[in-house]
Amino acid sequence: MSHLPFEPARWTPPPPPRLEGPYARNTRLSGATLWATPGAGPEDVVIDARGRVVTGLVTGDILAFPPGGGDPVVLANTGGRPLGIEREPDGEGLVICDTHKGLLRLDPSGRLETLVDAYEGQPLRFTNNAAIASDGTIYFSDTSTKYTFETYERDLLEHQPRGRLFAFDRRTRETRLVLAGLYFANGVALSRDESFVVVAETGTYDLKRVWLKGPRSGEVDTFIENLPGFPDNVSSNGKGIFWVGLVAPRSRPLDALLPHPFLRRVVAALPEALQPRPPRYGFVLGVDEQGKIAHNLQDPSGHVAHITSAREHDGRLFVGSLEDSAVGVIELA
Repeated sequence: MSHLPFEPARWTPPPPPRLEGPYARNTRLSGATLWATPGAGPEDVVIDARGRVVTGLVTGDILAFPPGGGDPVVLANTGGRPLGIEREPDGEGLVICDTHKGLLRLDPSGRLETLVDAYEGQPLRFTNNAAIASDGTIYFSDTSTKYTFETYERDLLEHQPRGRLFAFDRRTRETRLVLAGLYFANGVALSRDESFVVVAETGTYDLKRVWLKGPRSGEVDTFIENLPGFPDNVSSNGKGIFWVGLVAPRSRPLDALLPHPFLRRVVAALPEALQPRPPRYGFVLGVDEQGKIAHNLQDPSGHVAHITSAREHDGRLFVGSLEDSAVGVIELA
């Protein structure tokens, strides 16, 4: 349990949308093939320049599966907890968001380099997810200035705007604050034309949009709001679809607690074993660049669950998980 003071803010969330219409219950994820990982928590998945499926585990290992599946090989170990992983657009390098180490680069030889681990003299506490523009600029999220990955539930329970979105310029090595005041900043992805970047705001069940080019450059708005679950990583398929992993469906008990800071203090003081846990439920959404739901994949059985990421490649969707020990592979129709 964290020894930091617990400071809950009052918030009344909108009623969760029903699982009908664009969110209708289905079993499209239930037939996923599972590629076992030698450890838990393949949180993000990316396809590298060789077609290998790369992910990172709670052990710090960065793994690569052969393109068709099989036994993975260890490319490196970050010494921390890797979350988001992105492929560089102009080479074979990988950019890794390690929640403890910051923003890292893994070159093809297996050498790790730290790109960013602090901002204005303060260490980054919770580097989470990233997207890389064609000019090499890396947009990445820092979930909380107070809590770490190991105590992320307390950040959600506090509901304070401590998340940030940054941009790192590879040429100047400068880090720029793009957006502050986010409630649990999470997944990051760029539109096809790179006119805007979206960032998941897990604590408010929505995705924010920051305009980077054009007449609205610099403006911030809500890209999609009141999602039926907790949005985690976001990826672009390069064809106008953002894939969003929902790590769990909305929690009615949590929504009921959010307007009542005193009750949240009581819950936060409970031993971890007595605190509510999300059900095993698989949930992935595909959202078009207008913020409309284009794909809805679910698994009520929990065959795949706690889905943190989804990455499309060659007609298949690869999904990562916060807690399971496998990458899920789904054939897209």
